[in-house]
Amino acid sequence: MRSAHRSSRGRRRTVLAATGLVAALVLTATACNGSDDDKAGGRAGASQAAGDDGKVHIPDDIKDKLKKHGVDVDKWQNGGWKNWDKDKWLSEAKDFVNPVIQGLWKPERMKSAKEANKTLSTKDAAADQGVSDPEPQPVKAVAEKTPYHRNAAPVGKVFFDSPEGAMVCSGTVIKDVNHPGKSNLVWTAGHCVHAGKEGGWYRNIAFVPSYNDLGKPESELANATTSEVAPYGTWWADWASTSNEWIQGGSESGGSGAPYDYAVLHVKPESGAKSLEETVGAALDVDFSAPSATVVSTMGAWGYPAAPPFNGLKMFKCLDRPGRLSLSSSLPTMYRIGCTMTGGSSGGGWFRVVNGRTELVSNTSIGPTNNTWLAGPQLGPEAQALYESMSKTYGGR
Repeated sequence: MRSAHRSSRGRRRTVLAATGLVAALVLTATACNGSDDDKAGGRAGASQAAGDDGKVHIPDDIKDKLKKHGVDVDKWQNGGWKNWDKDKWLSEAKDFVNPVIQGLWKPERMKSAKEANKTLSTKDAAADQGVSDPEPQPVKAVAEKTPYHRNAAPVGKVFFDSPEGAMVCSGTVIKDVNHPGKSNLVWTAGHCVHAGKEGGWYRNIAFVPSYNDLGKPESELANATTSEVAPYGTWWADWASTSNEWIQGGSESGGSGAPYDYAVLHVKPESGAKSLEETVGAALDVDFSAPSATVVSTMGAWGYPAAPPFNGLKMFKCLDRPGRLSLSSSLPTMYRIGCTMTGGSSGGGWFRVVNGRTELVSNTSIGPTNNTWLAGPQLGPEAQALYESMSKTYGGR
């Protein structure tokens, strides 16, 4: 993700709005205890599970897909996935594969993951030809109350591997219209799953809800167990969808894909059988009406910022009245709020309270290098089609 810049609004109003939004979020969560046990247009994925002998078994169709691209299945599992040769970096929507590598995301590896950062370039900023409101005043990110599973249960971290190493974003558990009460869907940013026009699908994509649930400092996590940092387990993406616009136009600075920088993951637990929604006790509806920023009084962004002055271990939030950001008159306008969260908060959900219900209305996409604001895509018909395809085609798998 990520971004930078400014605007000024009454501090008192922001605090009051934050209280209301947090209260609505809390109402969506149950007080369950964590436990270790516990495409639009043809996006595709891959799944895999451990057999009774404890070994990883990749389904034949996934083996065939890997072999089709000249990838040795055994070598993939034993570190071959680290080969980012351009010819073997699967890029098309239909090429997504993400076989589970049991135990890969250990606490120390999670902690060392670097932020996925999308900063607004000078070229992008100069391209503002549509309707853009003045830059918002920075809104200081506030730490979420702990335990996270009681205050923001749908929020978590998305981990993945890129050519640069282990990376991290944020994500949100969302409801599955075709599988009520048993959703395995996670909303995040497109740039947290796919490199855009210059690359392909990232690898070893996994979601950890309520990461570091008690918000412990780094000094107390030196020898942390998996259950301490991942109280609800590690959930691997066996299917992923992002927009064709991101795949074809996304870039390191967002590019023309930024207004379409969203993705949906279908996940499965590394161990256990319950759905993600049942396990964490919460999931949010997605608002695909793309409400105009001019009629929304408050939006809130949640996530795990990892770039300084943050370290990625704690959950933060920002609340502000949204404005409009246009990168080009030919592209959809994005939402923009003041926020000091840094890289790592990419993909984190933007929430809005409607009639007492908290709904996801966007996700963190880009921001400036001085980390004063965030921008996220409007979720309209294209995003809804991607979501519905994922739910209908892959949701029950």
